[in-house]
Amino acid sequence: MADGARIAAEARDRAYSTPLEDFHVGDPELFRTDTHWPWFERLRAEDPVHYCKSSDFGPYWSVTKFDDIVAVDGDHNTFSSSSERGGIALGDSFESAAGASFISQDSPRHEAQRRVVAPMFTSGAMAAMEPLIRSRAAAILDELPVGETFDFVDRVSVELTAQMLATLMDFPFEERRLLPRASDLLLAAPILGGGSPAGEPARQAELMATFTRLVGIFAERAANPRNDDLISMLAHDPATNGGGDPYKYVGNLVLLIVAGSDTTRHSITGGLLALNENPEQYAKLREDSGLIAGMVPEIIRYQSPVAHMRRTAVADATIGGKTIKAGEKVIMWYVSGNRDASAIENPDAFIIDRERPRQHVAFGFGVHRCVGQRLAEMQLRVVWEEMMKRFPFIEVVGEPRRLTSNFVKGYEYLPVRIPG
Repeated sequence: MADGARIAAEARDRAYSTPLEDFHVGDPELFRTDTHWPWFERLRAEDPVHYCKSSDFGPYWSVTKFDDIVAVDGDHNTFSSSSERGGIALGDSFESAAGASFISQDSPRHEAQRRVVAPMFTSGAMAAMEPLIRSRAAAILDELPVGETFDFVDRVSVELTAQMLATLMDFPFEERRLLPRASDLLLAAPILGGGSPAGEPARQAELMATFTRLVGIFAERAANPRNDDLISMLAHDPATNGGGDPYKYVGNLVLLIVAGSDTTRHSITGGLLALNENPEQYAKLREDSGLIAGMVPEIIRYQSPVAHMRRTAVADATIGGKTIKAGEKVIMWYVSGNRDASAIENPDAFIIDRERPRQHVAFGFGVHRCVGQRLAEMQLRVVWEEMMKRFPFIEVVGEPRRLTSNFVKGYEYLPVRIPG
């Protein structure tokens, strides 16, 4: 039995032999090894709203089915995102509302801050930005080596998102790699199910250097605004400029770096991997590149780059027949909801011409639905259009190395080769 099949079989055996009361689906190792699937499969079938009484992250509820996730995500009055109650990740991150990003705030503060950056992500803004994204994607792809192995994550996924982030923020282009690197360092935090305490001092020191650079740029934009970049927008709106106090505005900078990097970056990589694992779908794409527009949301569903979001109940509530008490931690497992057969037909299959490709929970629901979803989808569409113009086939030639994170489901490395 090949290693991958053996690992998958062993994971299934463990998932179905472990008592439900001992389930801890937030174990980051399950995501690093890509063995979380049978654990969520069993929860959806036998205990879709499950209570984990003990873990490294404390006790928590897991919500694993599509409709229950929508119910929690859509009820922001009962289920809080506030950093003051622990934030949006499985690991607690308590901080005052003043220093939190808008994704970790409740109404009305959330809407007031989100509104500041929303104009950057309208359909009109995306249409205006597309030619630049296309030209940069083309330049990246034209530099790829043919006939030799290279890291697709580094050469394509990271580079494209680094360029896009630098453009959105008007960040010095020659320093663009600092942005995805900062995202990697943030995701290595123990509260996000990654990293190790031994590496904490070095991780924090490197992050501090990048944040110092960002604070300097923010201060410069506050004094000398530029047009239509995210940092200038944040610096010149009272809802987001923190009165000039870095502690009160840096949270939104961090949010934009992580959100702007990871959904697109890991979906680009995950899409190529999925096509290699489903060669009949790759052949279908080669026959009709017009399928790309529908393939993009299918890639996002199938990859589920944000594995979960957390809420904290502010009042007793019933979800899936279970009573959740005020103060308890509720984890919406998007990665599981996107494989729920009661909401999505044949959910474990990767189908690039799926009839309803947007039937997924990867971007969330309600007031916290991802503000940058249009940008993520447009970048994916453009990069695949440009790839298919140049390369009918990009071959995955080795195993991917996945992130050790229960929050972002992604990749550190993917060896590929473009046939000569």
